[in-house]
Amino acid sequence: MKYFIGVDVGTNSVRAALVSDIGNIEQTAVEEIKIWNSPAKEIYEQSSDNIWQACCSCIKEVTKSVDVSDVKGLGFDATCSLVVLDRDGKPLAINHDGENERNVIMWMDHRAWEEAEVINRTRHDVLKYVGGKISLEMEIPKILWIKQNLPETWQNVGHFFDLPDFLTWKATGSLSRSVCSLACKFCFQANDQERTWNDDFLCKVGLVELTQYNHQNIGNVVLNPGEPCGQGLTHESAADLDLNPGTAVGTSVVDAYAGCLGTLGCSTGISSIDGGSSPPNLDKDKCVHGIETRLAMICGTSTCHMALSKEPLFCNGIWGPYYSTMIAGYWNNEAGQSVAGKLIDYMIETHPALPQLKDISRKSNKTLYDTLSDHLKIKAGAKNIPIEELTKNLHVWPDFHGNRSPVADSTLCGMISGLTLCSGLQDLAALYLAVIQALAYGTRHIIESLEASGHSIKGIYACGGLSKNQLYIQTHSNITGLPVILPDKTESVLLGAAMLGAQACKYYTSEQVLEAMGGTGSVVWPQKETFSYHEKKYKVFKNMLEHQKLYREIMNN
Repeated sequence: MKYFIGVDVGTNSVRAALVSDIGNIEQTAVEEIKIWNSPAKEIYEQSSDNIWQACCSCIKEVTKSVDVSDVKGLGFDATCSLVVLDRDGKPLAINHDGENERNVIMWMDHRAWEEAEVINRTRHDVLKYVGGKISLEMEIPKILWIKQNLPETWQNVGHFFDLPDFLTWKATGSLSRSVCSLACKFCFQANDQERTWNDDFLCKVGLVELTQYNHQNIGNVVLNPGEPCGQGLTHESAADLDLNPGTAVGTSVVDAYAGCLGTLGCSTGISSIDGGSSPPNLDKDKCVHGIETRLAMICGTSTCHMALSKEPLFCNGIWGPYYSTMIAGYWNNEAGQSVAGKLIDYMIETHPALPQLKDISRKSNKTLYDTLSDHLKIKAGAKNIPIEELTKNLHVWPDFHGNRSPVADSTLCGMISGLTLCSGLQDLAALYLAVIQALAYGTRHIIESLEASGHSIKGIYACGGLSKNQLYIQTHSNITGLPVILPDKTESVLLGAAMLGAQACKYYTSEQVLEAMGGTGSVVWPQKETFSYHEKKYKVFKNMLEHQKLYREIMNN
């Protein structure tokens, strides 16, 4: 048996998996990583040393029972966080405290909002590849923030890495970068004709220094996902990982893109779960055929929505199109929600009924989410109405951490309409449902924007922690009117990362790997009887956005 290792560096933890050559997850391991944060200032920081140590621990754990000579390739994915190193490759502080250990500005850090505004005011042509407005979650605004706020760090910086590229550098010593990280997060220009940095853009936003010495601080060797990095594992990193030197390492991707790779290749089969009406016409062929009709939804702490096309499609408020950032020869549009699972947890954890919820869940040996779903069924049964109608007078706008897509406004705030003096468990359950519905309306809003630009979405392929939440998935299917496909291989992100290792060692080509390792999935069909209710709720949802804009206009005048 031949094996590949997939490593996923998420927001709160590092995970690794040992994956067989047919895509079976044989072993997994997880280790928490540190976060330093100041929520009031929306500052979130990590340590690249701490992250690498966690990667080493997880990789050694999943390979301890196999012959390492059977491990043929390794792939990394990670959040789009900015890693800063000095000229010797040592961590460099990204904070006013001068703490070098804290050298990673996390993806969810919003300190660079002013810098993002400065960049957007240039209206540079480059910005059309990020939906017309750069996000403060991307790396160029963060680098500009460092230049303007940390002069000592700026003077000593040697390398700016997107976190996925830092990991392949640490493993192989290669300074090559992934076109996924550079095009999606650094405004690197990649299309079917050329790959280049736009020096005019970098100069106009105040980062002329990045153009010097052939862009060595931000990368001048750019590879496709899965292409081999350097000569594989160095002797030093191989010793850290208990693997053989020279083991192939694939060029990395941002975590959501690994989820796409591990999800989009599954065949839907004929199985379905949880009711629904007659299945709509859906392409059931495996892999690349029909892939342009599939929306990948990687739903966890935040949610990413990915759509592929053979031609570049531009959509206001949605990132991309990016060329060959996931599958060679395809353009990709990337939308998303800055908070999803994090918003659900926030609503639960800040509600007065939390102690009661925890107590009931503990006694029944259920998750908090399952307990809330049980209470929704009880409440709906008592009122003799469908569950979704429990929110008839309770409405949520879910942008508690700004809107990534399709409004692309990081200053937007969350809204709740319909609160009462009730604070019991039934109240929490209704709010839980309203938040899930709001996130699904946000997905519908994104799909409508994608289709207005030329995409034709026929099915949602979902993975990530929230894909295990039955209520979340069924609600998405009902609100979008689309089937939701759930891969049988539940660790899609880790599988996608392992696919990069399979490509790097030439075991599979980029065309073969999705079909060979993608597996099968089941389908959740939309329940047509809910459509009319959700049409009315969706009108309220869109009106809430206009009301928020109106309230701001009134107050600003």
